[in-house]
Amino acid sequence: MKKFFLFVFSAIPFFVLAQQPAQDTSWKKIYRSFSTKKNDLVHTKLQAKFDYDKAYMYGKVWITLKPHFYATDSLQLDAKGMNINKVEVVKAGKNIPLHYNYDSLFLNIKLDKVYKNNEQYTIYIDYVAKPNEYQAEGSAAITDARGLYFINPKGEEKNKPTQIWTQGETESNSVWLPTIDKPNQKMTDEIYMTVPSKYVTLSNGKLISSTKNSDCTRTDYWKMDLPHCPYLLFMGVGEFSIVKDSYKGKEVSYYVEKEYEKVARKIFGLTPEMIKFYSEKVTGIDFPWQKYAQIVGRDYVSGAMENTTSTLHGEAAQQNARELVDANNWESVIAHELFHQWFGDLVTTESWSNITVNESFADYSEYLWNEYKYGMDAALDDNLSQMNRYFSNPADAKKDLVRFYYADKEDVFDNVSYPKGGRILNMLRHYVGDSAFFKSLNYYLTVNKFGNGNAHKLRLAIEQVTGIDLNWYFNQWYFSSGHPKVEINYAYDADKKLASVFIKQTQASDKVFKLPIDIDVYHGFEKKRTTVWMEHRTDTFTFNVASKPDLINVDADKYLLWEKKYNKTTSEFIHQFKYAKNFVDRREAIDYCAKHKSEAAAFALLKDALNDPYFKLRNRSLLAIQDTTLDAATISKIETMAKLDSKSYCRSYAINALAKTKDKKYMPLYLKAVYDSSYTVAASALEAIAALDEDKAVSLLPELKKDNKGALKTAVESIDVLTKGDKDFDEMTDKFTNIKSLQEKFNALETYITFLSRVNNTANFKKGVDLVVEFRNKVAQYGVAPQINAMLTGIIIEKKEAAKAKGANASDIDEQIKYLKEQAK
Repeated sequence: MKKFFLFVFSAIPFFVLAQQPAQDTSWKKIYRSFSTKKNDLVHTKLQAKFDYDKAYMYGKVWITLKPHFYATDSLQLDAKGMNINKVEVVKAGKNIPLHYNYDSLFLNIKLDKVYKNNEQYTIYIDYVAKPNEYQAEGSAAITDARGLYFINPKGEEKNKPTQIWTQGETESNSVWLPTIDKPNQKMTDEIYMTVPSKYVTLSNGKLISSTKNSDCTRTDYWKMDLPHCPYLLFMGVGEFSIVKDSYKGKEVSYYVEKEYEKVARKIFGLTPEMIKFYSEKVTGIDFPWQKYAQIVGRDYVSGAMENTTSTLHGEAAQQNARELVDANNWESVIAHELFHQWFGDLVTTESWSNITVNESFADYSEYLWNEYKYGMDAALDDNLSQMNRYFSNPADAKKDLVRFYYADKEDVFDNVSYPKGGRILNMLRHYVGDSAFFKSLNYYLTVNKFGNGNAHKLRLAIEQVTGIDLNWYFNQWYFSSGHPKVEINYAYDADKKLASVFIKQTQASDKVFKLPIDIDVYHGFEKKRTTVWMEHRTDTFTFNVASKPDLINVDADKYLLWEKKYNKTTSEFIHQFKYAKNFVDRREAIDYCAKHKSEAAAFALLKDALNDPYFKLRNRSLLAIQDTTLDAATISKIETMAKLDSKSYCRSYAINALAKTKDKKYMPLYLKAVYDSSYTVAASALEAIAALDEDKAVSLLPELKKDNKGALKTAVESIDVLTKGDKDFDEMTDKFTNIKSLQEKFNALETYITFLSRVNNTANFKKGVDLVVEFRNKVAQYGVAPQINAMLTGIIIEKKEAAKAKGANASDIDEQIKYLKEQAK
């Protein structure tokens, strides 16, 4: 599953809040093993009918099982919040009633006899699933746990389609299906869904038949003949356009709302190429399932879910053509979920404690796809951002990657299992080498296919391939917590011709990390690489050199998961930018020079970086220099970027930089760009126009309001607010207050705070500030309070300007400024 944990407001418009530590610490003494297997699922056959008015599912299910090893005369099934009508054993074509007890969570069945481990038996259950009546708490990663979701079932919400979809992970499919809802169970299945004829359906495996019924319904029969886990079962129902591709004769399809049919391939169309890449270059195992479908569901409770052969995506996946001009913000999610078809579906974690063998691999698959499709700059950009995502929450450094102790199973879906785990795999690949790493993945999947995996099995697979003992690596990174923090210093002894590197681990714990480190020593463009091992709290590494190195580059490929402080000069960073050339090397140099741009050499590097081949580094340089006095040549370069850069984000950043000049000669450029196909470019142009001529910007709004999303929507709202005042306070405040999504509310903050700068009524002004502060305090734990405080204090300048206006009430404005300063602390 793809989940967004941090309260980081990025290009991906969906996130889930990080799980907060439980107050009750008794869980620290509870060992979370895999589920004991008394009975094994073999096959499930379900007949499902849906009652849209009641949000019920009427189910008839035949469950075939066998004892795992020990003989048994009992069976316990997970069955949450159901009405159980019948429980019977099927014998020679006849159903025989069985005794059972049901407590609304577990269905305990007394079997008709003692079954041995080579005997299969089939249980028939007639039941009603009532998901909306089931009281279950969600989690940070999954905001609800009803399992079966009726979306707008009565059609009462305008502009929202009627849909049904299911969400099984972690153990929620047992809200609509009696089963053994554990990740170490595997089964085949058949699902018959009876739905109104106007709807299409999707489930695991292949659609075998569709039968029209006399009551304007249709029964679709889906068959999954390869074993997979109960939490990976899926049902989807609704009005969708189905766009079809293929991979080696297997159907690859995209279920989207009708308005997105024409752009479905622009969103999902790289899927066949991804399948080929992951099959041939990464796993060495051809796509193992019968088909691969992707469906987009409204009001989805997480990011996306890798149901076997049938991935479910949240509605943020649906982007229109203009949004896709900037980037397909869902591409990494598509890659992530697809890779789960191998790591998670073909081989599934045996327990939630070992979720790393599902999620760390899926997280790392995003890096692999970027590396293959877009090159090392994109891959290393992803690697660094994921590393920083893990670093952003210090509490995560206290958690083991394989976690046998947790308060709730949902807690393991976090920045440790995802970005940290992905970086640990990247380090492992670097250590054993590409050939050995990918061959090891193949071996792990082959040995455990259609079964379960864990971190020990992964280690054994890599050891089998490489012949290298990896206990130290897994003990350090998988079965322990934290990461190294280091200080790096350099010295040169001219008399002895020795260059030295001093590395000190400074993390608070007593743990000392064992690290293989690549160190490049540069003289001009020539470099010599040496791999050293750090095994102590402090280590010194010396190199015989002919002269003082121009640069010593520690962790030369920038793959180590560590936080570092280093002491380099401007000249060394310039050398790093020119000759090391790794994305991280160049970014570090740009960031250093941005802080030292008063130095001529540093500023010259920032100007050179405007020509960097990677667009995000061009953007970074634009940000660094836009508040400084620029020479004519640099201004001309930025103007050219604003018009012609191949990346819309760069054109947007360049327009922002030009806007800082407040030069009216660029107005024609802005007026043209405001109708750019990119929402982001149009947004920057509109804001630039407003900075020069508010009335002109306001006059453009009626046309721009006809089609605006993303950045342009925000910009339109921020300009529209210039027409608002005290008379609009209730309307604007109600609109802000009624936003339920924290993500959307944060996105609306800037507009609302801008509006408050135009509110003269002191009582209303304070009320509005209080609402912002209330929201800030609610999300402070996610690290955004300083950002919100900066927005608030930004009003002060505008209030001071307002105090100078004719007829302004200076005392009221002073009171408002004082209140702002008190609250924005």
